[in-house]
Amino acid sequence: MAASFNKVLLLGNLTRDPELRYIPSGQAVTTFSIAINRSYTSQTGERKEEVSFIRVVVWGRIAETCNEYLKKGSQVFVEGRLQSRSWEAQDGTKRNTIEVVAQSVQFLSRGGKAQSSSAAPAGTSSDDAIIDDSFEVPAGNKSNPSQDLGEEPPF
Repeated sequence: MAASFNKVLLLGNLTRDPELRYIPSGQAVTTFSIAINRSYTSQTGERKEEVSFIRVVVWGRIAETCNEYLKKGSQVFVEGRLQSRSWEAQDGTKRNTIEVVAQSVQFLSRGGKAQSSSAAPAGTSSDDAIIDDSFEVPAGNKSNPSQDLGEEPPF
């Protein structure tokens, strides 16, 4: 079998407040999207900027911590892996997504409740909080077509 490697490092700002859910087994899952800017010079010499929007999924204890301390506009550094998933939407169409499953999230800007050091996670300052957890995504995170979650993939 050929070697493979799946690691993603991203630095960006949340496009909206995180959303916390619990799957039927009781496992916490938080989703948020981050905007990542890229500046470059075109072949004509014109300075251009493009934005990519990346969906991030966080499981377990760090999911709850991200939901508590992050908000729209918060800057984060995410370390994780790419994951592709498919599911059938309520209208019967097949949907696909590629997202980042975070293994580590570092809070780089003040936001939410982390503005005062007393509200930051234990052992961290309010300026920088690193949330790192080793975990396995639970086997019970399969699609639930009876859930109406709009355009986002169900858990």
